[in-house]
Amino acid sequence: MSRIAVVVKGYPRLSETFIAQEILGLERRGIGILIVALRKPYDPFIHDLHRQISADVLYLPEYVKDDPARVARAKRWAEKQPTYENAKALFEADFARQSNADRQRRWSQACVFAHELPDDIAWIYTHYLHTPCSAARYAAHLSGRSWSFSAHAKDIWTSPEWDLRTKINDAAWGVTCTSVNATFLKGLAETPDKVELLYHGLDFSGFPEPSKEISKRDGSGKPVRLVSVGRAVEKKGYDDLLSALSRLPGHLNWSFTHIGGGDLSEMLKREADRLGVADRITWRGAQPREEVIAACAEADLFVLPSKLAKSGDRDGLPNVLMEAQSMGLCCLSTRVSAIPELIVDGETGVLVEPGAPDELADALSGLIAAPDRRCTLGLAAASRVRKEFSTDPGLDRLAEKFRKVL
Repeated sequence: MSRIAVVVKGYPRLSETFIAQEILGLERRGIGILIVALRKPYDPFIHDLHRQISADVLYLPEYVKDDPARVARAKRWAEKQPTYENAKALFEADFARQSNADRQRRWSQACVFAHELPDDIAWIYTHYLHTPCSAARYAAHLSGRSWSFSAHAKDIWTSPEWDLRTKINDAAWGVTCTSVNATFLKGLAETPDKVELLYHGLDFSGFPEPSKEISKRDGSGKPVRLVSVGRAVEKKGYDDLLSALSRLPGHLNWSFTHIGGGDLSEMLKREADRLGVADRITWRGAQPREEVIAACAEADLFVLPSKLAKSGDRDGLPNVLMEAQSMGLCCLSTRVSAIPELIVDGETGVLVEPGAPDELADALSGLIAAPDRRCTLGLAAASRVRKEFSTDPGLDRLAEKFRKVL
C-alpha cells in the first residue's frame, strides 16, 4: 500500500503538538506515513502523542558537513535522473533571487530526500512554506511526485511574497489553519481555490472536562495562579507580561508559572529580577504535554500576550489556548492574528491590544479579583471550543484529499 511523505523541520518537537496530532489522526484514518525531518530533535522530552505514532522517520542531514559523503552520493544519483534539469532550474531560479547558503542547503537536502525516498511514497506533503517547503518542492520535482503544503504562521509572515507565490502556484493544493492566513495566501495564488482553510482543532480525548469545583481565589488571600505555555520568543510577548505583572496593585496576591524553552529565557529571568517580580515567578522550561495539562488544571488564569515580532513573525491560532479553554480555564490574550477567531472578547475570554502592558495589567487586575467571572468565561470557552474546534473535521478532510492520490 502506498504512503505519503510528511515533511517537517524537526521531529519530534514539543512546540508542535498540532503536527503530531495530525500525523496520528491520519494514521488512525488508514493513511500510511513516512516522516521526513530536516533535522533531529533538540527538545529534552517528547509528548505521549509521539509515542503513539508508528510512522518511520527519515532524517536528512541538517548541514552538508554533517554527512558530505551521503550528500555527494545523492547528487551523483540526481544528475542521472531525467527530471534533473527541470528540478535544478527551479532551484537556480530561486537561488538567483535568494543567493545564500540556506537555499543551497535545501537543494542538498532535496537531493538526499529524493534519492532515499522509498518507492511506495505516492505524495509529498510539507508543513510550513519556508525551509521545509523548499526542500520538499525540489525533491518532489526531482523524484517525479506531486506535492502539497500546510501553512501556519512564521513561514507565511517572514517569507518574501515572491517565494510564497512560487510555491503556492507550484503546489497541487494547500491548507492553512486560520482565516487570516487563508485570505492572505489566496490573494497570492493564481488559483485561489487551491488554498483551503482547515483548522487543526484539538483532540479533546486527552484533556479533562472542566472542573465543577470553582476556585474562589481573588488575590486577597492565597495567590491567584497565573500560567502561560509558549516559547520564550519575541512574538509571545512575555516582556509585556512581565511589565504588566510589575504594575499590578500591591494588595493583589498572585503567582505566575511559565512553561516553555526559547532563546529569550535568560533575558526574561533577568528582566523579572529587575522589575522586582522574580520571587513570584516559576520558570519550568520545556515540559511534556502531561505536565502542561497538570499545570493548567491547577491554574486560575491562562495568559498569552502574543504580538507581532519585528521580523513580521506572529502566532497563528495557538494550540495552547485551545487546550486551556477545553479545560474550562479562563484565557487572557491579545487581538493579534487569528486569536480573535478563537476567543470572543468578553464572552469566552478576554482580549487586549498587543504590545500594551498597561491594558494587559488592567485586564489582569480585573480577572485576578473576579473568580466568578473567570469561571463564567472559562466554562463558556470550553463549551465553544469543544463544539467548534474539534480536530475531527479537519482530519477527515485531509484524509479524504490523500485517499484520492493513494
